Amino acid sequence: MKAHARPRWSTAGAVSALTLICALSACSGDRSASGTATPTALTPPSAGSSPQAAPPASTSPAQTVPGRGSCASAVSAMDPRARVAQLVVPGVNAGDPAGVANLVRTQQVGGIFAGDKKTTLLQNGALDGVQRAAKIPVSVAVDEEGGRVQRIDDLDGSLPSARQLAASKTPDEVRAIGEQRGKQLRARGVTVDYAPDADVSDEPDDAVIGDRSYSPDPEKVRQYALAFAEGLRAAGVQPVLKHFPGHGHGSGDSHRGTVVTPPLDQLRRVDLVPYRDISEYGQVAVMVGHLEVPGLTGDEPASLAPEAYRLLRNEFHFTGPVITDDLGGMKAITDRFALPDAVLKALQAGADQALFSSGHNDVGAVVDRLQRAVESGELSGAQVQASVERVLAAKGFCRP
Repeated sequence: MKAHARPRWSTAGAVSALTLICALSACSGDRSASGTATPTALTPPSAGSSPQAAPPASTSPAQTVPGRGSCASAVSAMDPRARVAQLVVPGVNAGDPAGVANLVRTQQVGGIFAGDKKTTLLQNGALDGVQRAAKIPVSVAVDEEGGRVQRIDDLDGSLPSARQLAASKTPDEVRAIGEQRGKQLRARGVTVDYAPDADVSDEPDDAVIGDRSYSPDPEKVRQYALAFAEGLRAAGVQPVLKHFPGHGHGSGDSHRGTVVTPPLDQLRRVDLVPYRDISEYGQVAVMVGHLEVPGLTGDEPASLAPEAYRLLRNEFHFTGPVITDDLGGMKAITDRFALPDAVLKALQAGADQALFSSGHNDVGAVVDRLQRAVESGELSGAQVQASVERVLAAKGFCRP
């Protein structure tokens, strides 16, 4: 997500969600390997949770509702429009909680992204109303890497950049920092963090990746990304590794236009190393970047290229949820495609969710386009079923 580019739950929202879980026969299960860790339920903290405190034991991410059924049965109980709506994650105006609640109420999207520096949505239980508007609990995501990319620094203090952390802290210390930040995010209602950045880069600090990368050494990047992800996950926040298959040696900035990476064989030796043995990260998601990869994607960005998703699924054996980088605010995409078409192409290629930081006013048009695509056969119903299962499982809504 953008280099300059966060869900609180009420008791009423939790009861509503639990009622729907029972209605859809959802449940939890035990963790399995290869990124399919059965998600620990992202049980909402109470409205009175302190932003500095860990979630109480009763809302631990290990708490789920047992014996209610599978995600397959939950998805089968949903109507077609509700299914495709779970596959979109629009950016929202974090300064307008009422508007965000209305968006969720009318469109029932799978997630929302708070990508600006406004924090009204993350204070004083504002997200309670958003969750009450959701028939299925909505994930709430932020970019919280540290350094240039932070969202709650004005509320809970600043984090050093990834590069600074790797230079000054041990992996165990970074794990503890990740857990503390995760607790702060979680108490404010955030369930997903688009971090850690797993890019390998020796760029200057202020370059597009730069100090967002832990190191130019891919093994060190993997070690520190794993530590930060473990900390977030321990706090009940889902980490998202980015930007697959590697932005650290790209030709430019996908916010501004086309980015070309080194050839695939070079990525395998360097940029893809942090994704090796990805099951060791536990329950994570992966973000695919808008990166043209010689020898893999041709002139298509990876986010829209089936070959990139096959690489992640087949070579790296990742079976968790995969989300695109921003389809609505980055010229590598917007210069070529209208938003509804870009979202459709990403899902056809293999993404489970499509993220767009701008265009929240177009959510209805996007969902309409996806619904028509399923009805016409442009978008496989079986593929939608599998993606929604992964999305619901990642939210702790049911058992894979």
